[in-house]
Amino acid sequence: MKNILITGGCGFIGSNLAVYFADQGYTVTALDNLSRRGSELLRDRVEARGIKFVLGDVRRSQDLNSLKENFDLMVECSAEPSVLVGTNGQDARYLLDVNLQGAINCFEWARERRVPVIFLSTSRVYPYDQLNACQYKETSTRFEFVDGCAGVSAKGVSLDMPLKGVRSLYGTSKLCAELILQEYAALYDLPSIINRSGVIAGPWQLGKVDQGVFTFWLASHYFKKPLEYIGFGGEGKQVRDLLHVEDLNELIFKQAQCLIVDNPKYRGDIFNVGGSCHSNLSLQEATALCSELTGNKLAIGKNLKTRPADVIWYITDNGNTGEIFDWIPKRSAKKILEDTFGWLKEDEADFKKIFR
Repeated sequence: MKNILITGGCGFIGSNLAVYFADQGYTVTALDNLSRRGSELLRDRVEARGIKFVLGDVRRSQDLNSLKENFDLMVECSAEPSVLVGTNGQDARYLLDVNLQGAINCFEWARERRVPVIFLSTSRVYPYDQLNACQYKETSTRFEFVDGCAGVSAKGVSLDMPLKGVRSLYGTSKLCAELILQEYAALYDLPSIINRSGVIAGPWQLGKVDQGVFTFWLASHYFKKPLEYIGFGGEGKQVRDLLHVEDLNELIFKQAQCLIVDNPKYRGDIFNVGGSCHSNLSLQEATALCSELTGNKLAIGKNLKTRPADVIWYITDNGNTGEIFDWIPKRSAKKILEDTFGWLKEDEADFKKIFR
């Protein structure tokens, strides 16, 4: 039986992966510092499935070194995932300590033990100033890409997009961690895969505006909380793709099987992972779906000021990810919101405790 360590194992992605791997018959350890509001609910979920929980912080190498089991794979999901953290100077140090120093500690732990690594990075490594400088046309409900960016097409942002530009402290910290892992892979022959993920959504996401915007949007409709369209004309026409967490689980499981072999070939290879043209929404379109699902129609406010690091349009071009791993996103944007809505109704009491 294979033994998997998931760091950030009581976050949205980490806990879903932990449950998925356990359901496939793997032994799973979820390490988390429980610093995020609501993570105790996800801890209860993973422990109820027989998954071992370890209270630990990737910023402290001794917490990782205290793990005595022999592991076949590390899935590195620990992160401060908010693109807004650090934009006004607040908590910048914390973000960098978690996302960069924490990642280094994880990679060093893996190097010492010869444990393959799957690293969850982000689409935020692509510079938002360059994306926002592309040409778009405005339709009745969204902005659509026209022209103007190397490595970007109507299919989305590809791995070929140049990385010169600004991307937020969050995006920069994840890009630095990618580069360090690639150096570890080259210097120490460390089997590893890097996934640049777009917006991930689905059940058990705790719905913070700067981390899970579509879940936040749905929950705000469900609980009749005020909302506003921010920036880019205040009409909610900015577009993001979204990927169901179950689609992500299925991909990472396939990647794990590739790494847990006698001679895994991947050494810091990067893959784009997102909902792509298959699953994407503008905020205005999300509003219509949320109103349909909840039966609640909100008056959405307007804030014309664009925040630092916001993007007008981002769709993932998954490139050869699907071909290599025999994988495609299966679940539509509507299906993602429907599944999230079903979970909200079922677990309303718990979710309401942590939703703001």
